[in-house]
Amino acid sequence: MLEKITGTFSNIIKTLSGKSTITEKNIEDTVEEIKMALLEADVNLRVVRRFVNSTIEEAKGEKVLKSVNPGQQFVKIIHDKMVSMLGDSKQDLHLKGPDTQSVILMLGLQGSGKTTASHKLAARLKKEGRKPLLAACDLVRPAAVEQLSQLGEKIGVPVYKENSKDAVKNAKEAIDFARKNGNDVIIIDTAGRLQIDEAMMEELVKIKKTVDPVEVLLVADAMTGQNAVDIAKSFDEQLGLTGVILTKFDSDARGGAALSLKTITGKPILFIGTGEKTEDFEIFHPDRIASRILGMGDVVSLVEKAQETVDEEEALKLQKKMARNEFTLQDYLEQFQQVKKMGSMQSLMNMLPGMSGVDASQMDMSSMKKSEAIIQSMTYKERMNHLIIGPSRRKRIAKGSGTSVADVNKLLKQFEKTKLMMKKVSRNKGMQGRMMSQMGIDPSSLGGSLPGGLDMNSLKGMDMSKLQDLARRFR
Repeated sequence: MLEKITGTFSNIIKTLSGKSTITEKNIEDTVEEIKMALLEADVNLRVVRRFVNSTIEEAKGEKVLKSVNPGQQFVKIIHDKMVSMLGDSKQDLHLKGPDTQSVILMLGLQGSGKTTASHKLAARLKKEGRKPLLAACDLVRPAAVEQLSQLGEKIGVPVYKENSKDAVKNAKEAIDFARKNGNDVIIIDTAGRLQIDEAMMEELVKIKKTVDPVEVLLVADAMTGQNAVDIAKSFDEQLGLTGVILTKFDSDARGGAALSLKTITGKPILFIGTGEKTEDFEIFHPDRIASRILGMGDVVSLVEKAQETVDEEEALKLQKKMARNEFTLQDYLEQFQQVKKMGSMQSLMNMLPGMSGVDASQMDMSSMKKSEAIIQSMTYKERMNHLIIGPSRRKRIAKGSGTSVADVNKLLKQFEKTKLMMKKVSRNKGMQGRMMSQMGIDPSSLGGSLPGGLDMNSLKGMDMSKLQDLARRFR
C-alpha cells in the first residue's frame, strides 16, 4: 500500500543522511519534495500543511543547522513528525477484566470488510486468552449471518444468531447468551449500507444504547482514500468512535487514509488488515509504519512474525542439527514452509531495512515453489539422506515434480551450499556475539535460541532507536 510514497521518502532520506552540512535551502527543497509525495499519496491537504509547517519550523532551528550530524538530525525530525501524524504510539483495546463482559461494536459501510475483520479480531483475542463471542447482527446483507457462522467455526469461536429481523433484539440477546456461557468479549457485527443513511444510523444508535460497548470501532477500506476519513467523521459525530480498523492495507492504495485519519478525526488506528487469511491482522504501530515509509524497515514486526511461526523448541533442535552437520532436505522443506507462513514476500521485504522500495514481484518467486515441489516428490529416505539420490532417482523426482533433472541437480547443489553455510554460522559464536552486541543485546542473556543463535524474545523488546540506528547502517 505504501510502496510509492516509501520509494520517494527512501530517496529523500538517503540524500539527507550523507550530508555533512544542512542549509535552509536544503531544508526548503526537501520539504517541498515531501509535500508533493504526501499530496500524491492522497493525504488530506490540512494534514500536509501541518506536517510541512512544523517540519520547517523545527528543522530551521539551531538544533539541525548547528548539529554535529545535521543530516541524521533532520531525518530524525522527519521520522518524529511522521510518527505524530500516524498517531504517536500504539493504542490498545480498552477491555474490562476477564470476569466482566466487554462489548465491541463493529461499524462500517458495506464492502469495507467488517465481517472478516470481526472474525480476525475474535481470533486474536482468543489467542490472547479471552473467550470471545461473535454476534451476527447484520440482517441486511444477504448471507452475512452465514458468512460469520462459517468464519466463527473456522477459528473455533461461537457465533450467536437468531432468525429475528430485529438487530437490536439480537444484540441484547447475544449479551445474555454470553453471560450464561462465560464469554467475556462480545463482538457485534452490524449492518452496513453502500453509503451512510438515516435508517442505518438510527439502528446503530439503538444497538449502542442497548449493549453499552467499551469499544466502538469503524472498519474502513484503505482503498477508499480520503473518503475513509469523511466516513470516519460521519460515524464519529453520531456514534462516538473509539478507534479504526483499516482493511486492505496490502492493496495498491496510495496510503492517504492511513496518513490522514488520526490527525483529522482524532481517532487512533488500532489494527490493519494485511491479507485474506485470519492471521493477516496486525496491531497498528505508528512508529513502525513511519519507519517503513522512510525506508528504514520494520525489524521488530519481522521478528514478531517469526516468533509466531517458529516453535522455539523445534528451532533449538534445528540449531543443534546444523552444528552437527545433520541438516536434511526435510528440514530445508520446513524452512520454506515457515517463510510462507510469515506472509507474502513483498510484506517481508518491506520490513527489511533498505529493501522497502524493492518490488518482490520482480524476484524469481517461482524458484521457491519449484524447490518445494522437488523435495515433496522425494521419498522420506531421500529427504533424510540426499547422498542416495543417484541419476535414476533424480530422473524420477524430476518427472514427479514436473521439473527437469537439471532443476533437481541445481536444488541439491544449493542445499549443499546452504548446509555448509548454516554449519559455519551455527558454530561461529564470535560472529553471533558481534551481531547481538551491534543490536544492543547481551549475548549472555540469550536463552532458547533460533537457527543461527538468534533469540526472538530478546529481539522483541529491543529499543526502537537501536533498531533505527541498525537500519541506517544497512542502507
